[in-house]
Amino acid sequence: MTEELLSLPVPSVPHGDRGVAWLRAHVVRFSNGAEHARRRALTTKLIENVQVTSLDELAAVLGLPGSLDDIATIAPCYQPHEPVTAEADAAVERLARNHDEDTAARIGLLVQAWAATRAFAEHLRTGNPGPPVPVTRRAAQGGVVEVGLDAHPFGHGPHACPGRDVATRIAKNLAFRALHHQDEPFVLPNAWDHASAVALHASGFRAVGTTSLGVAAAHGIEDGAGLAGDETVRLARMLANLPFPVTADLESGFGGAPDEVAELVAGLGVAGVNLEDGRPHGLADPHRQAELIRAVKERAPGVFLNARIDTHWLGIATEETEDRARRYVDAGADGIFVAGLTEPRDVERLATLAPLNVLAQARTPKQLGDLGVKRISTGSLLFRAALRHTVATAEAVRDGRTPPDAFGYAEVQDLVSRGTRSCAG
Repeated sequence: MTEELLSLPVPSVPHGDRGVAWLRAHVVRFSNGAEHARRRALTTKLIENVQVTSLDELAAVLGLPGSLDDIATIAPCYQPHEPVTAEADAAVERLARNHDEDTAARIGLLVQAWAATRAFAEHLRTGNPGPPVPVTRRAAQGGVVEVGLDAHPFGHGPHACPGRDVATRIAKNLAFRALHHQDEPFVLPNAWDHASAVALHASGFRAVGTTSLGVAAAHGIEDGAGLAGDETVRLARMLANLPFPVTADLESGFGGAPDEVAELVAGLGVAGVNLEDGRPHGLADPHRQAELIRAVKERAPGVFLNARIDTHWLGIATEETEDRARRYVDAGADGIFVAGLTEPRDVERLATLAPLNVLAQARTPKQLGDLGVKRISTGSLLFRAALRHTVATAEAVRDGRTPPDAFGYAEVQDLVSRGTRSCAG
């Protein structure tokens, strides 16, 4: 029945020459028939092959840079059943230099992206399974009916949003960033393949990272040597399509120049990346590392860049840590990750500079949160535990003992089946 209702036309909107009324009357969202087909083609062309990581970037691509304050004013009045404010009418007029379909398409795209991505991001952050748009309206005999979308993927039906992929990526970026600004730290488990990622998400983790050791070792490659680039990128692109935010450990960028690493990050589709200043033979020059961070943030501003500082990890003089942290934050890093950091005073001091990430340790998440920590990573722990469990299970079978508990065959099949569905499906 819902499918039949979704095939009905959207309610018509009255013609308007100015303000929100003009916008409603000229966008694809509230059109039917030939007008819908023409306007949809125009809208689709505007975002064809667009790769953006933030709403600001999308606004610039649409020729509306710096418009998000106006868009935020228009969005609550956009739907035909919502009252229109004078402020919203004025905001439309500021953006609509030409009152034509192309201009309406640009404004409408950004309004819908602004509203949907924020709702979707909140659902991803909290684990709420609901769609970003809970209901849609259709013209039926006897009036207008509301159609619930709980059972349908984002962007379903004849009026499916042509910007679904762009909106989904931006929403995951927003959700992942928001996880770093909660009252208590979030625990980020690190996966090494598709199955481990979807299993972790199914157990309740809102986001998943990758582990460089796990990815490298699973392919017979030494970690930290910059040799597992192809394997890391392949996995990141696979996981980027999953229905939750993913952050990829890119080691130090696998030897690429700053602009090359920046293009890589922009094209991966992940919500976050780790870039470390450790190198096979010591630490990178902090000025060069800052240049790398700056290049990535300029090219992919919506991707959360976690700057890993390896002073503690490599046993190098720790007085360098804060200086490096400040340089990286000034260059645009969204967070800092000091592997091996445990001293409470150091934790508290560094936590004032940016969202601080530490490795899982003896302290509880609550205790680390009280010190100012915002993110706790498991690093390679889960991969190493899986190896130990694998060996222990094989030994138990060989020695005639009862093997440890494991996932059932059907459970894994179900995890993979659900996990391969993207946010749009």
